[in-house]
Formats: sequence, C-alpha cells, structure tokens
Amino acid sequence: MHVKRRAPAVPGSIPDVLKMAASELRFYREIAPVVGVRVPECHQAEETADGTLLVLEDLSAWTPGAEPASGARALRALHDRWVGQAYERWPWLRPVGAGVDLVAELYDRTWPVLAERRDMSAPVRDFGERLVGRVQEVERAVASAGELTLVHGDASAQNLRTGPGGEVAFLDWEDVSAAPGVLDLAWFLVSSVEPSRWPEALAAYGAVDGLGVVLPSVMVQGYLSWADLPDGAGEEWNARLEAAVGML
Repeated sequence: MHVKRRAPAVPGSIPDVLKMAASELRFYREIAPVVGVRVPECHQAEETADGTLLVLEDLSAWTPGAEPASGARALRALHDRWVGQAYERWPWLRPVGAGVDLVAELYDRTWPVLAERRDMSAPVRDFGERLVGRVQEVERAVASAGELTLVHGDASAQNLRTGPGGEVAFLDWEDVSAAPGVLDLAWFLVSSVEPSRWPEALAAYGAVDGLGVVLPSVMVQGYLSWADLPDGAGEEWNARLEAAVGML
C-alpha cells in the first residue's frame, strides 16, 4: 500500500487556495471509480484532524513515466470520455483561472533571478521576459482553447507509470480540473518529452486545437519548475521551452 498524508495547507498559499489535497480526496471518492483510465486503487480516503489521508495501491514496481505516444493516447482517452460532461457532473472541479493572481505574483517575483541563469538560451529568456506582467492574461486565455473536459492537471512523467503490459497509470490527482484537454497534452510535452519526440505524442493524441493558446500557460509552470534547479542543471528544461517558443 502507498500511504499519502497531507497536512493542512498554509492559509493563503497556492495549495490552500486551490484546495489541492481536498480535490485529490474527492477525485478518489467520486471520480476514480468511473474515470476510465488506470489510476491506483483507493483503499481509504478521508479527512482527519491532521489533514487528509489516502491509502492507495502501490504502483512503485511499475516503470516511471510513459513513452510519448502511450502517454498521449492515455490522455486522449481521458479527455474524450468526459468532454462536455466533467464540470456538470462534478461542479467542484477547479475552473480555468483558479489562483491565477497567486501564480502571476510568484512568476513576477521569481523571474529576475531566473533570468540570470547561465543555462537559459536567448529565445527562452526573451519569451520569459515577455510573460512578466502577463501571466493572468495567458492563464485566462486557456478557457478559449477548447471544450471543457476532465484534465489531470499535472500530467508530467513523474506522475505517470507504465505497467508490464504497457498500460499507463495516472498518479497524484491534486490538480484535477475542468479545462480543455489540450492543456494536459501541452504540459506533458513541456515537462517531460524531449522535443525530437513531440511529433510522436502529437500524432498519437490526434486532432488538437488550441495548442498555441495553452502553451504560454504551461510555459509559466515550466519556468517556475526550472527555478527549483541549481543554475547549470536546466538544459532539458531549456530545450523543451525553446521548442515551445518555436511553436508559437
């Protein structure tokens, strides 16, 4: 078994405002039984005086991550199943733009230090600079990228596992939301897929609209994730963000 405990979030923090722990709890209680893609089996999901508690199937023996095409196909299956239905069925799902003011403030505060990195190329630095003061705008634009469906919200390789038979499982549903499905696909690319293999993922996902609309939003998260790494250790982030810049 895998035991996941979350203490109450700091009031006013991003996890608090987005109700991340509570959202994952409700996902396993309400959505997981019918979600239609592989997720860990849930044995216990409850709120306690100390926060939230999940007791889940342990998939640590599965291979971390997923091949680009396999991950994209699994995302497509999730999105197609719930397009036009997710928000009506689960109105508590996080909407597009939730917490955007906090994300914008964090990005603008982080950028001056991030911009000094030695492992950042000129195109990536120029685009990151243009996002300063515009994060709320690019986050809210996501709503125009397509019809709402159920999205994982953090479909990076670290939250995917591949079973012995090639089945892809999705872990860590704290960012489950109602949003255009292409948002998941864009984050999968920017967070986890080397640019030379993006065509594989795009072909496997199938017809996609709105990729250019959501890329700036997921790039904000990419820059913030990169900021956690020591200077000089971000070549892979730079390569993926540079590929995203090239698609815009």
